[in-house]
Amino acid sequence: MKKDIHPNYRPVVFKDISCDFTVLTRSAVKTNDTIVWEDGNEYPLVKVEISSASHPFFTGTQKIMDTEGRVERFRKKYATARKKGEDEE
Repeated sequence: MKKDIHPNYRPVVFKDISCDFTVLTRSAVKTNDTIVWEDGNEYPLVKVEISSASHPFFTGTQKIMDTEGRVERFRKKYATARKKGEDEE
């Protein structure tokens, strides 16, 4: 490998600030913050606003907004077209 062209790939802690969820993984992201992990070692810290622990899709709290009912509108629209096609036969 060539020297000085690859990023510094090292253990990094990602912390979700909205729900206090942390995970230790490896990354090349640059950061100035550090944190002491459970094993007593100090690692670079990256603060994120949303993660799998706080995202509504992963937590099961996602709400689907369907004001009129897209499926019902579709059925109404194509039910009339289908009846017209059946009447012509």
